[in-house]
Amino acid sequence: MTQLPHPTTDSETQFNALLADKRLPSFIHALLCFLGVFAMISLGLFFFEASLHAIIFLALIWGAVQAARLGHSFFAIRQMMNQGITKALPAIYIFLLIGMVIASYMQSGTIASLLYYGIDLLNPVIFLPVGLILCSFMSVATGTSWGTVGTVGVVLMGIGETMGIPLPIVAGMVISGATFGDKLSPISDTTNLAAMSADTNLYRHIQSMLYTTVPTFLIVLGLFILLGIQYTENMLPRSHIEDIKVALASAYQLNPWVTLLPLIVMFGLSIKRYSPEVSMSMSILIAMLIAIIYQGKNGVYVLNALWLNTDGTTGIENIDALLGRGGMYSMAWTLLLSIMALALGGILHHAGFLRVLLVNIIVRIKRISSLIATTIAAGFASNIAMGEAYISIILNCQLFKDAYDDKGVDKAVLSRSVEEGATLTTALIPWTTTGTFYAATLGIATLEYAPYALLNLLNPIISIVMAFVGIGLMHNKIVCTK
Repeated sequence: MTQLPHPTTDSETQFNALLADKRLPSFIHALLCFLGVFAMISLGLFFFEASLHAIIFLALIWGAVQAARLGHSFFAIRQMMNQGITKALPAIYIFLLIGMVIASYMQSGTIASLLYYGIDLLNPVIFLPVGLILCSFMSVATGTSWGTVGTVGVVLMGIGETMGIPLPIVAGMVISGATFGDKLSPISDTTNLAAMSADTNLYRHIQSMLYTTVPTFLIVLGLFILLGIQYTENMLPRSHIEDIKVALASAYQLNPWVTLLPLIVMFGLSIKRYSPEVSMSMSILIAMLIAIIYQGKNGVYVLNALWLNTDGTTGIENIDALLGRGGMYSMAWTLLLSIMALALGGILHHAGFLRVLLVNIIVRIKRISSLIATTIAAGFASNIAMGEAYISIILNCQLFKDAYDDKGVDKAVLSRSVEEGATLTTALIPWTTTGTFYAATLGIATLEYAPYALLNLLNPIISIVMAFVGIGLMHNKIVCTK
C-alpha cells in the first residue's frame, strides 16, 4: 500500500475556504446523485458491457452537473477533482514503481528463481493454503499488500497456472493473504492511518482487529484447503516439472543468493520502515545490476524493460508470458482508470454528497451492533464513491467518532470497523486504486477474482454477525445496548 497522506497545505486551506460559503445538498439530492452514479456503472458494466473508463467519464459529468446545481463554479469543481487525485498521489507513484519492480525482477531472474524452487515444494492439494499463509507472512512483515501481490503473488499465479488451478481462485487466495497481513501489520500504512484517524493506540487497534480477523482467517484457510482438494488430479507429471526447471535454468543463472537479493533488500527496508518508494527503488536498482552483471543482459535492453517488458526465452509458452510481465506501460490502463475514479470521488466528497448521506443515517442509529454494521457499510460505499481507501478511512473516522463516544464504545472498535469497511472491500471494486492495481498485476479482472477473495468478502460479514451476537465489543466507561 501507499504512504500516509500529507498534512494540510495552504492551497488546501484556500480550497476549503472556497467551499465554505456553498450550500450542502439535501439528503434527497445526495441520494439521487449516488443512485445516478451507481446506475451508470452497474448498467454500463453488466448490461451494455461498456468500457469502464467511458462509464466513469459519464459519471464524472453527472457528478459535476450535480455539484454545479449547488452553486459551485467550474473552477471549484475542477479543484475538487484535483484534490481527489492529489490525496492519492502516493498510490499513483506506487503503481509505476510496482510495474518496474515486476519487470526488473523478471530480468534479474528473481521471479525465475522463485518459480524454479517453488514448483518443487507445492502440489495442488496444499498449494492454496500454503500460498495463503505465505502471502500473509510476507504482508505482515513488509506492511504492504501491493508489494506482496506484485512479487510473491505474481510467482504464485505462475505456479498455479502451471498446475491447472483456475487463475481467479489463485488470485483470490493471493489477495486474501496479502490483505490479512496488510490489515494486521504494525508497519502497514492503512493500519496506522485507521488508528490515528480514530484517535486510538496502534496496538489497541490491532488487538481489536484480532477478534474478527483471526477467526475469519481460519475459516478462509479451511475453505482454501477444501478448494485445493478438488485439484488433486492436477498434479504435474515429474517429467513436466523437470522440463520447466531445465528451461528456466537454461535461460537464467539461478543462484538464489544472488537472484533473490532484490526481494531481500525490499523486504529488509520495509521492515526498517523505509517508505515504499525508497525500498522499491533500491530493489529495482539492485535487480537491474544483477540482470546486467550476473545475467549478462544488455543494459539498454534492461532499461527499456522498465517501460515495457518482453516475453521470456525459455521456450515454454505460458512461462515465457509470465516472465514478460511488468513495466510502467503495463500499468497504464490501471493508472488512467484510477485517476478518473479519484476525480469523481473528489467531487462527491468535497461537494458534500457522501457526508450528507452518512450523517443522515448516523443520527438514526440506536444500537451498537447497528452502528458497527453501518460503519462497515459506509466504508464500502465510500470506496465505491471515491475510489480510494485512504480517503474513506479518514472521512468515516471523522463522521462516526462522536457516535462511538456517545455509546461508550472503545475507539479501537471504530478503527477496526472502518478498516473492515474500507481496507478490505477496496479490492472488490473494479475502479478503486487497489482493485485496478490487483487486476493489472495479476492479469485477472476484479469481478472474476472477487468471489474467491474470501477474506475480503467474509471478514466484514463475520464482524457484523459478531457485533449482533455481542462478541468483540470493547467499551469505555459505560455498557450500552447491543
